[in-house]
Amino acid sequence: MAELILVPTPIGNLEDITLRSIRMLKEADFVFAEDTRVTRRLLNHLEIEQQLLAFHAHNEHKILASAVEKIKTARQVVLVSDAGTPGVSDPGFLLVRACLEAGIQVTCLPGPAALIPALVGSGFPCDRFCFEGFLPHKKGRQSRLKALAEEERTVVLYESPHRLVKCLAQIEEFFDPEREVCVCRELSKMHEEYRRGPVSEVKKHYEEHAPKGEIVVVIQGKTK
Repeated sequence: MAELILVPTPIGNLEDITLRSIRMLKEADFVFAEDTRVTRRLLNHLEIEQQLLAFHAHNEHKILASAVEKIKTARQVVLVSDAGTPGVSDPGFLLVRACLEAGIQVTCLPGPAALIPALVGSGFPCDRFCFEGFLPHKKGRQSRLKALAEEERTVVLYESPHRLVKCLAQIEEFFDPEREVCVCRELSKMHEEYRRGPVSEVKKHYEEHAPKGEIVVVIQGKTK
């Protein structure tokens, strides 16, 4: 019976991959990758020879049906994203849903995901939280932020470095200048950083020090 296995890959430090994930990458009939160049570098590091096929945001709708048919003819197929767990803020969700609808078994291995270390390392309550992924760039962005300003749970967002200051400015505007935030940057990498404090202060820091790398923004929930 065909099986699709979602294999999380390191978000930075290449040591953050499980032995089971390595075995699945070796044993798969082939691997669907978000960016085959990124995955090839990881496989080369792990000394794994494997066939890679592209499945990403630019071709997902076009090749979805053929991808499912290809999985049906295989025994075991792996899906990876560039970093972290496939399906979390990347196109893997569509393939998972299509495989389930086609009666293909789907298994997701535990492993890296940027939101969890950011949430736990923020110091904010993490027993209940709201994960928003990437906010809309334009349409619906302000209305989403206004709704999140009323959220009592800790809020976790993904953001790009060139939009970070804008994001913090909007949190300052729609939430509160004193609302506590934690900007988590380059998690698991050499220049890992947790910058905590009122959003007005954190924004000022990044206005003066242009951010680089992968970023997670954690926002304290609204107090009652």
